[in-house]
Amino acid sequence: MIIPELPDYLTKLGGSNYKGLIISLFTLTALVSRPFSGKLADKVGRIPVMMFGSIVCCICSLIYPLLTAVAGFLWLRLVHGFSTGFTPTGQTAYIADIIPSHRRGEAMGLIGTAASVGTAGGPALGGTVANTFGLDFMFYLSSSFAVFSVLILWGISETLTDKHRFGLSVMKVKWSDLFEPRVIAPCLVMVLSAYAYGTLFTLMPDLSEFMGVKNKGLLFTYLTLASLTVRLLGGKASDRWGRKPVLRVSVTLIVVSMLILAFAENKLTVIVGVVLYGFGQGTTSPTLLAWATDLSHEQFRGRGISSLYMFMELGIGLGASVSGLIYANQPSNFFATFIVCSTLALVGFVFLLFHQSSRKETT
Repeated sequence: MIIPELPDYLTKLGGSNYKGLIISLFTLTALVSRPFSGKLADKVGRIPVMMFGSIVCCICSLIYPLLTAVAGFLWLRLVHGFSTGFTPTGQTAYIADIIPSHRRGEAMGLIGTAASVGTAGGPALGGTVANTFGLDFMFYLSSSFAVFSVLILWGISETLTDKHRFGLSVMKVKWSDLFEPRVIAPCLVMVLSAYAYGTLFTLMPDLSEFMGVKNKGLLFTYLTLASLTVRLLGGKASDRWGRKPVLRVSVTLIVVSMLILAFAENKLTVIVGVVLYGFGQGTTSPTLLAWATDLSHEQFRGRGISSLYMFMELGIGLGASVSGLIYANQPSNFFATFIVCSTLALVGFVFLLFHQSSRKETT
């Protein structure tokens, strides 16, 4: 809800040169907090981890209107990242606890659909509220949504049976807590496919302008709608035909979509490439979540899920930063930028093609 308005808000504070940090600082904290959220979800409970993320979101949204300095804004973006670092981890672990394994892909597709609706509708709602009632009201409304999520969580039962009391010992993260080795396969596919996501979201505004798409948000809308239409179907398909067979198809769509964008010479071709990518990404994401959940030991399910999210954020971050360097504000470099995306996704496809299930994946 607040992301589209943050660049102008930061500019008014005198920080126009720091707009690139709005997302990167948020993502950095989300990445760093994943091991903690995974361990706490496995030790303290799924509900407290989700609640913590929602409460952070609530408090941060209340603080934005009080800021008067750029440094305070940047620090707040760091803190705000904990909301994304915690809530999805606890959420996914909770869903995995209550949904039978043979419907896990469908469930991940459903939660992904809900997330897409939120991320698609939020910017439009935030912009409308900010233009009509002002920025402060937009921040307060964002905070109220977080309050509602806390109230919903308050009314559901915890699924973790062997719970520990919260204490400093629980907060200590060892090397073994940083990554769940059982989920290495989906993590590798995630980082290779998420690179394209980071690239596309970074370059779509420039690509839109270069191809003559006047409304720069239009391509984002096409991508989101395409992703929405297949998330639930893709998750259900992975329940029926298996995670890897579905991933081979969805990652192939990412490979082809990036090739289309690399060779695109007009608006229609760009739209086709973006929509095709939305189909691929919308199927890949819930299927990888379901696969990582399948592989995770029940006792360390939170750690397994947080590992996958870490690789997702790593892939997005690398895609955003490296593609920016390759593109270098030169439209002639679109070809090389998207070829790199396609090549990395192709590596993911080849890995899926030859990957053999280990004993851990079948027990």
